[in-house]
Amino acid sequence: MTCANPLLDFSGLPQFDQIRPEHIGPAIDQLLAEAETAVKQAEQVAPVSWDSFVVPLDDATERLWRAWGVVGHLQAVVNTPELREAYNANLPKVTRFGSALGQNLALYAQYKVLAESEQTAGYDDARRKVLENALRDFRLGGAELGEAEKARFAQIQEELSALSAKFSQNVLDATDAWSYLVTDEAELAGLPAEVVAAARAAADKDGSAGWKLTLQMPCYLAVQSYADRRVLREKLYRANSERASEFGDPALDNSANIDRILALRAELAALLGFASYAEYSVATKMAQSPAEVLDFLGDLAQRAKPYAQRDRAELEAFARDELGLAALEAWDLAYVGEKLKQARYSFSEQEVKQYFTEPKVLAGLFDVIHALYGLTVEADTAPVWHPDVRFYRLVDGQGQLVGQFYLDLYAREGKRGGAWMDDCRNRRDTAQGTQTPLVYLVCNFGGGAGGKPATFRHGEVTTLFHEMGHGLHQLLTRIGELGVAGINGVEWDAVELPSQFMENFCWEWERVQAMTAHVDSGAPLPRNLFDRMLAARNYQSGMFTVRQLEFALFDMQLHSDFDPAQDSVLQLLERVRDAVAVNRPPAWNRFPHQFSHIFAGGYGAGYYSYKWAEVLSADAYAAFEEAPEQVAEIGARFRHEVLSRGGSRSAADNFRAFRGRAPKIDALLRHHGMAD
Repeated sequence: MTCANPLLDFSGLPQFDQIRPEHIGPAIDQLLAEAETAVKQAEQVAPVSWDSFVVPLDDATERLWRAWGVVGHLQAVVNTPELREAYNANLPKVTRFGSALGQNLALYAQYKVLAESEQTAGYDDARRKVLENALRDFRLGGAELGEAEKARFAQIQEELSALSAKFSQNVLDATDAWSYLVTDEAELAGLPAEVVAAARAAADKDGSAGWKLTLQMPCYLAVQSYADRRVLREKLYRANSERASEFGDPALDNSANIDRILALRAELAALLGFASYAEYSVATKMAQSPAEVLDFLGDLAQRAKPYAQRDRAELEAFARDELGLAALEAWDLAYVGEKLKQARYSFSEQEVKQYFTEPKVLAGLFDVIHALYGLTVEADTAPVWHPDVRFYRLVDGQGQLVGQFYLDLYAREGKRGGAWMDDCRNRRDTAQGTQTPLVYLVCNFGGGAGGKPATFRHGEVTTLFHEMGHGLHQLLTRIGELGVAGINGVEWDAVELPSQFMENFCWEWERVQAMTAHVDSGAPLPRNLFDRMLAARNYQSGMFTVRQLEFALFDMQLHSDFDPAQDSVLQLLERVRDAVAVNRPPAWNRFPHQFSHIFAGGYGAGYYSYKWAEVLSADAYAAFEEAPEQVAEIGARFRHEVLSRGGSRSAADNFRAFRGRAPKIDALLRHHGMAD
């Protein structure tokens, strides 16, 4: 099928090689019109049944959300001024439709009629959960508000969408705008050869002589970890810490965006009768209340802080005694940490990185998927948005297609930082057959150079496994109802379970050996080097844990009891640090201005989810540790009870069905070296 507007072609895979900014407005306008027509028809349909009401409504809205998802994805991975302009122009229209849909009393009434009808006796768990979630979401979407309150609720949602987009765009622009041209190679002392080569290539591309350093993560992390010149580390640290704040371009300052987002979220929650945005947020999560979350985080902080204090003391002593640094500054932490690791465990991240070459890592990842679930990953073809992007299909033992995924591994200008999974098309059972899932897996690693394959730090390997875990959660669903297929309907504080679970396989010797081949010699990682890595696995785990708890506590307190009339965001963050932190950034550090997870992502009053889900993931992996000879059997059970269920059953019930009991924190503490 050929379509004049590629965003309107749903016959196959998205036509990423043909989509242009000028296609966005006309496509979204047409899809909004179709969806609004479907809504009007659904409001009046009688008698109400699944096929007469839910299916046609899903048909129309799915097309809109799929097209808009493609647009949102493109502006995250190949951002251009033209694309951003088109995205920002259409965002209010899409947001208004979503708000109106969530507040539509006629649809709410139709769902009530269906939920209370005798038909539901014949529904499976998935359909019943769709109805239950729909009624809850109408309440949370403001459907029961008065007309004036409904209008204000919709205004808030529209403004929040625009502010979140602006927040993210400011961080991207501030990151891309900064660079430092080094003209004396001596300044680069200590940096790995491939980082120096990449910096030279970046300068050459600009027509400059020298070496161009940027705030893209592959460059920034290398400078922080390996640059011997302390002044260079400080220069990049300061530039990175001050991004999107009052210290830079006023047009990119996120200060006002933060204040406005917090005010609007508090107002939105109050309209619905919640005491805080945190209460509103946990209404759809496993946790029962903000207090329960704060207790969980506080308990974990109490357990972890002594280990973090020990980690800090060791760093300070090593910096003083071995490196001559009387004071350990924020821009010294990664550098001194790497030096101490080398001294203590006789290896460096850079040494290990030479073994994790892209072809072997991907092959190893795909082997793990096969071992756990009996599924095969095969190279596939599709239109893509950048030449670096790969495309794969996942097939079962009978050769049947399970799903497909895009893999976009490398950092570049115009691409949002970080790593994530997103769905392009969800599984759905229709009259025409089963629609298979399609997902994006995105990372920001450094690419290969000089004709050699890219090499990954071990931490980057675990990041790739993490995102693949999210992808498998989406790909392996066996639920055919759109509302609870894949990660749809899954409690947000459980959504990290499958991703964190996958990270554990990056620490099994047989897996690691199979996914390594030295970039020069092709030799696999030596066992003695792996043993040293294993010994260092919990190196600084106390510091890492309290850092994550700092972010989680800041987020939860910011959205629960924060009063901007009495306090500032930065003052609150300092109080949280007083309680849990062992590393204090300089006063000019503006971490909140780049905290996209909570201000531009889905983690507002939900950042605790990483640690909450880590309890689940560690305990789930412990089942494999307890019976290492039963990998396939346990993998099949994990797939059946957790991954395949989507949001059709509560995460707590999924876990109990898999483990036979409620989760315990023991495995998490043991994996982090913090067990008694």
